[in-house]
Amino acid sequence: MAAVEQETGSAGAGWPARLHVVTGKGGTGKTTAAAALALALATEGRRTLLLEVEGRQGIAQLFGLDPLPYEERPLVRAPGGGEVWALPVDAEAALLEYLDLFYKLGAAGRALRKLGAVDFATTIAPGLRDVLLTGKAKEATTRTSRDGRRVYDAVVVDAPPTGRIGRFLNVTAETARLAKVGPIKTQSEGVAALLRSPMTAVHVVTLLEEMPVQETLDAVAELTSLGFPVGRVIVNAARPGPAVNRVTREELRRGLAAAGLPADRVTVAGLHAEARDALTRRELEESLRRDLAELKLPMVELPLLIGGVDRAGLDDLAKRLAAAD
Repeated sequence: MAAVEQETGSAGAGWPARLHVVTGKGGTGKTTAAAALALALATEGRRTLLLEVEGRQGIAQLFGLDPLPYEERPLVRAPGGGEVWALPVDAEAALLEYLDLFYKLGAAGRALRKLGAVDFATTIAPGLRDVLLTGKAKEATTRTSRDGRRVYDAVVVDAPPTGRIGRFLNVTAETARLAKVGPIKTQSEGVAALLRSPMTAVHVVTLLEEMPVQETLDAVAELTSLGFPVGRVIVNAARPGPAVNRVTREELRRGLAAAGLPADRVTVAGLHAEARDALTRRELEESLRRDLAELKLPMVELPLLIGGVDRAGLDDLAKRLAAAD
C-alpha cells in the first residue's frame, strides 16, 4: 500500500484533518454544513477548497451563483483574510485530466470525448466515476506549489449521501485489489491509503429525526468496518431552547387570564394540543441525542436558521463549527 504522510495540518484545533468528507442523508443539509465547515477552516488567512462531486451545482445554488465550471475558482473571503475556493468535479473532465496526467493522452482523450466514449465508459462502469472523483479529492489535498508548500490548507468534500458513502470511499481499494500493475493500481492505492489515514475525517450530518439518525448510526458502523476515520457527527437544524414541561388546561387558562389574554375553551384547547406536541417532539429529540451519544464521537449542533440559509447564516454556522472543541 502506498505510503501516506501523517501530517495533519493546522486547519483548526477541533478539525485536525486536512481532507474533510461530509456526508448525510438527503435533506439533512449536508451541502450547507460542508460550506459552513469550509468557511470555518478558511479563517485566519487559510485557503480551503470546497469540492462538490454529485453534479448538482449545490454550491452555486447555496451562494446564489450561476452554475460553476469545472475549474478551481475563489468563492468567498473568510474572516481573517482566508479564502474558500470552489470546484464542482465533472467526471468526464476528470477522466480527460487523468488520461493526460498519467498516460499523456490529452489529444486522444479529447477525441474520445467527441466520440462519446468518455460518457460511455463512465456509464457502463459507474465505479470508474467514483475512482475519478476520489482521485481528484486526493490530488487537491496533496498538491504542492513550486516552493513545496500546500496549495490548500484544507479540502472539504460535499460527498454522496450516507446510503452510498461506503461504496464511494471504498471504490479505490477495490480497484487497487483488481488491478495488478500500472498507474491505475498505483493511483488507486494512493487514494485508498489517504482516505484511511489521519489526514482524512468523514463527518456525518443528521437531523434529530428518526430516519436521519438511523442512517447516521448505520453509516458510522459501515465506515468504521471499512476502516475510514469518522470525525464528527454534525446535528443540523437543532432546536435549542427551554425544556418543555407538562401543563394542564386549567394551568393554561389561569395563565392566559392573568396575562389578560383570551382564555376561552377553544383557545385553551389549541394551546394545550401545541404544548403536548412540543413535549412529544422534545422527548423524541432527547432520545435521539442519546442514541447519537452512544457512538462516542465528537458531536456539534448547528441551530435551525429560521430565515433560511443566506451568507449571514452561513457565517454564523461557520463560527459555531470553528469554536467546536
